[in-house]
Amino acid sequence: MTNEEKFNLITRNLEEVITPEELEDLIASGKTMKHYIGYEVSGKIHIGQGLYIMHKIKDLQEAGVKTTILLADWHTWLNKKLDGKLETAKRLGRDYLEEVLKAAALCVGADPDKIEFVLGSELYEKLGLSYWATVIRVAKATSLSRMIRSTTIMGRKENEVSDAAMLIYPAMQAADIFMQEVNIAQAGTDQRNVHVVARDAANELGFQKPITIHGHLFQGLLQPSLIENPETGRKEMDLEAAKMSKSKPDSGIYMNDTPEEIKRKINHAYAPEGEVEFNPILDWTKWLIFYELNTSFVVKREERFGGNLTYTSYEELEKDYAEKKLHPMDLKNAVAEWLINKLEPARKYFEDPKRKAALEEVESLTRK
Repeated sequence: MTNEEKFNLITRNLEEVITPEELEDLIASGKTMKHYIGYEVSGKIHIGQGLYIMHKIKDLQEAGVKTTILLADWHTWLNKKLDGKLETAKRLGRDYLEEVLKAAALCVGADPDKIEFVLGSELYEKLGLSYWATVIRVAKATSLSRMIRSTTIMGRKENEVSDAAMLIYPAMQAADIFMQEVNIAQAGTDQRNVHVVARDAANELGFQKPITIHGHLFQGLLQPSLIENPETGRKEMDLEAAKMSKSKPDSGIYMNDTPEEIKRKINHAYAPEGEVEFNPILDWTKWLIFYELNTSFVVKREERFGGNLTYTSYEELEKDYAEKKLHPMDLKNAVAEWLINKLEPARKYFEDPKRKAALEEVESLTRK
């Protein structure tokens, strides 16, 4: 594989790379490329965190990049998730989170055996004082106001930071990158602030500056909240309110959802006829179904409605939808069928009694 092919694999289907030039230099250097992404143990994993992220990890594997996934039990504890206890996050980090991410890898054809799963508490115990000294060094290199702004990576607004411990979270996330000697750090665009903090701190503290890759944040299935941009006067989607959320179970599809749950949620999704903007079904079709090149997506229809439609590009499908040649219910049925088939390996994987029990515990701890 050429360096250009590696670059294209690593960067495709992302929202942002900071910076492309640094990534090109890293690939050309021949150095080991080490990639990392962290997950809180905060609830069930949805398809954006599962299928989409694992598609990218598959790309990275094919480009020769080594991937580490941090099972962030300490971050879960700081963020007061599950039952608020570190021991619960530690146990379910291995019993549920690691297992569901392995299942997601199987769904997209990535190799789970080539992914290193690291539990945060085990990493910190191994690194000892050097890790916590790095956390302090990052905190000293970052202003208080900037650290407060970075707490939005926890899925909270600045005014929801309820105790001083939460301010440690961004510094820990930067230290996670430095102490694992990561040169490619991944997250959603909602994590951009802390990645910039890490890059700036790296300059000051003498660490390797990480290249950061930011993936798409999937729109939730419910009708989005729109806000007016004061600069342009245009309506824009409130991304925090519109994304898939564990607090709104019908806003997303989870890796372990049954076929019946998938059909019900998709059928009730917001998808006005002919409207392309802020349409979650189109958003998922673009970023999931057409993730791979040379995709052929069939929308089944009765002959009296014109028969089946076959799409080989998202742009072609979007054009038909905008022109009302493709009805929302026909697209919804096709997307639901695609998801049911794609998630079948995960459902089978969780037939194992221990994995099923862990899933049920997570459900009981996050049920509203």
